[in-house]
Amino acid sequence: MNTESHSQLAAFIWSVADLLRGDFKQSQYGRIILPFTLLRRLECVLEPTKAEVW
Repeated sequence: MNTESHSQLAAFIWSVADLLRGDFKQSQYGRIILPFTLLRRLECVLEPTKAEVW
């Protein structure tokens, strides 16, 4: 990945983050994204055993 496409991708990700953040202040963003990141990580880790639970 070259520097230009990396910069464009980073800018796109930040623009999406700004949309998702909505009315939250930048300092409060971690309170929102961290729990969702943790939940997604747990979902990925537990994926192999999902069928056994259902």
